[in-house]
Amino acid sequence: MKSMTLRPVLGTIVTVASLVLLYLALVVPDTVVRHKTGAWVPGAYLRVPMELIVAGAVVLALPGRWRKPVAALFGFGFGVIAVLKVANMGFLLVLGRRFNPVLDVTLFKDGYNAFTETDGKTKANLAVAGAILLALAVLSLATLAAVRLATVTARHAQPTRRALVALSAVWLALALSGVSLFPNNPVASDSAAALAKSTAKQVPAAIRDQRQFAEASRNDPFRSVAPADRVAGLKGKDVILGVVESYGRSSLEDPGMSAIVTPMLKADEAKLAAAGFSAKSGFLTSSTYGGGSWLGHSTFQTGLWIDSQPRYRQVTAGDRITLTSTFHDAGWHTVGMEPGNTTAWPEASFYKYDTVYDSRNLAYRGPRFGWSRMPDQYLLSQFQQNVYAKRTGPLMAELTFTSSHEPWTPLPQTVDWAAVGDGSVYGPMAKQGPSRGTLWQDATATQAAYAKSIAYSVDNFITWATTYGDPNLVLVMFGDHQPVSLVSGNGASHDVPVTIIAHDKRVLDRIAGWSWQDGLKPAPDAPLWRMDEFRDRFFTAFGTQSTVALGKAH
Repeated sequence: MKSMTLRPVLGTIVTVASLVLLYLALVVPDTVVRHKTGAWVPGAYLRVPMELIVAGAVVLALPGRWRKPVAALFGFGFGVIAVLKVANMGFLLVLGRRFNPVLDVTLFKDGYNAFTETDGKTKANLAVAGAILLALAVLSLATLAAVRLATVTARHAQPTRRALVALSAVWLALALSGVSLFPNNPVASDSAAALAKSTAKQVPAAIRDQRQFAEASRNDPFRSVAPADRVAGLKGKDVILGVVESYGRSSLEDPGMSAIVTPMLKADEAKLAAAGFSAKSGFLTSSTYGGGSWLGHSTFQTGLWIDSQPRYRQVTAGDRITLTSTFHDAGWHTVGMEPGNTTAWPEASFYKYDTVYDSRNLAYRGPRFGWSRMPDQYLLSQFQQNVYAKRTGPLMAELTFTSSHEPWTPLPQTVDWAAVGDGSVYGPMAKQGPSRGTLWQDATATQAAYAKSIAYSVDNFITWATTYGDPNLVLVMFGDHQPVSLVSGNGASHDVPVTIIAHDKRVLDRIAGWSWQDGLKPAPDAPLWRMDEFRDRFFTAFGTQSTVALGKAH
């Protein structure tokens, strides 16, 4: 008797839960909506979804035998939309853009690898399993919920029709009035339909993008210029590219982070001046944000806007002229220092590196520091011993500094250069500092740790140059992208600092037309270019007169 009494109650609970589930799948935004104060905004989630009204009307109008199958399709579709929203939320938080199911699937593997490096394989596997199970649960529950509602509304067809007519009138009135309880979140919602429509357009858009990018790759104005002519102004110079991981504009302009980074830059400027070096700086807009460092590296090197993995694969499979390949073909010995690589680097031949050092042949015997397999000071020490001190001709090298890679805990400390050795000296440092899970619960503490890592990376690069560099040394230092939004903030730019440092003032005279600012810290009004503009401007500034004319014409 009691079970018969409970059955209607349980049925009502299941029906209400089904309605709430589908409602949330349709109205929840695909990003975390907060006030400027950081507080949650409940009003952003109070919306009337057009899609639920349309689906209800279609299912109710169908013959009985078609209702459940069509309702199941609607439910599954709503589940897919919910999964896409979660993916968008994650991509916006980490990479500053929405998920593209056509172009971004391969990035999940990179995310898994990064998670494995920082938190271990067990946690990474559990996270993957949890994500898969959650996605399957959402799809299954949304499908079952839609079927449940189709069954219930069929039994109460007349009240359901009245409710749908009333909701349609409400939606139309809200749409015409433009009522919005939070910016860009109108109460009359059709965001789920817009998301589905934009996703459907991504396949043909990706095909068009591939064709257009292939044409841009082939159309290289400097292909007709001899390699030596592209960099004639640097003849006899040793050119070192220093890529500082996650070195973003926010580190210079956010008050909390700037309070840590700026004093270090000022001290480094004094070191440079004492050693006879000068510096000029500006800003570049990176093609990536929060991660995907190789996209920023390749954009800087190729003069092409590489913001997706398909574009990266496409360009590295070709023969596009890069900064490194130009120096190689012009007679420089080219070296890549890539401490984050754990296997052979297929793209080394594309860039034309003569020698590559990575985690396998850098003889490091110290501990890891989060994702970074070795401190930047150790990398510079190995570069000094194995490359710079042994050079017999002009050298061009790219050094990728990984100490500023997330999670920014634990952090290494600078030691005396003579004490670096095989890295064992860093052992005690790796036991200091909180775990990522603990640190990232406090955004302010995370920002401070990030800023300290940037100061460490830049300072060691500058200290190496002023300690070991000679008058023919030229440094090009830049950030590959901004850090994740936890550090840089929601809606942060994709801008990164870029600096050229030289002992020979004639080098900086060649970029006088760039209007870059003196020193290591560009002011907010410093020139800003897209990162894919750098290569051509570099060739124009340091090329022969004919190269300059070609660059200006282009």
